[in-house]
Amino acid sequence: MRQRPRGDSRGILDPARLLREVRFRRHLPAEPLGAWVEHYWLIDWTLSAPFEQRIVPHPAVNVVFRSDADAAEAGEVAGVGRDLFRITLTGTGRVCGIQFRPGGFHPFWRQSLAGLTGRRLPLPAGRLLPPVHPVCAGSDDDRCRALDAALTAWAPDPDPTAAEAVRLAESIRADRTVLRVDEFAARHDVPVRRLQRLFTEYVGVGPKWVIRRYRLQEAVERAAGAPLDWAGLAANLGYSDQAHLVRDFTAVAGVSPAAYARSVH
Repeated sequence: MRQRPRGDSRGILDPARLLREVRFRRHLPAEPLGAWVEHYWLIDWTLSAPFEQRIVPHPAVNVVFRSDADAAEAGEVAGVGRDLFRITLTGTGRVCGIQFRPGGFHPFWRQSLAGLTGRRLPLPAGRLLPPVHPVCAGSDDDRCRALDAALTAWAPDPDPTAAEAVRLAESIRADRTVLRVDEFAARHDVPVRRLQRLFTEYVGVGPKWVIRRYRLQEAVERAAGAPLDWAGLAANLGYSDQAHLVRDFTAVAGVSPAAYARSVH
């Protein structure tokens, strides 16, 4: 069991501005849930002007509860997002989110996650709403306990195939040398067709998409740091040339690498 949640900013565009505008933090779930849940993420804000945040989505499902000053708390299931996610925050509010591990939501949803990809659905009343409501009230500890209680009551099915999907997806995230589906399948002694079916069913997107998304998230994270050798980075991330990386970066981030680097610096 990990001792602390991930500290990287992968997927968050202009993370320094996010931390200036809102209170953002991550917490680990209760230990029995750690096999399926990456972390809880909490955001609180009191803003004098609207703030837009952009996210390059992970290949993961999120369950999100939002509480605004002028509205009752509402929950939704957010499937893997293929496109850049934008949200504008105003006034005062709170969000409590659960980021599942890629593949980790299947034991809760109990059906193919491909049907959730690119969609955001209200939490179905009666079956998925947490026993402790509202979730976004109280301290961080109170909110994490409410999320733990909600997921425990949801009673995920034991699922060794989901555990395999989680393990394989984590290997792609952690190992930046993973660039091709066929090589990755051979490395793990999994037939390519089975790997594709496994990811489509349990993650919601194919392994090629997961590989490319994690490598692009790495490019976005590194662009927010020191100036980059983009040609060298393109080669390291498995691109045939710099122009291909620039096209993919622009498509997923909404701006070119050069424009993004200028904006965050």
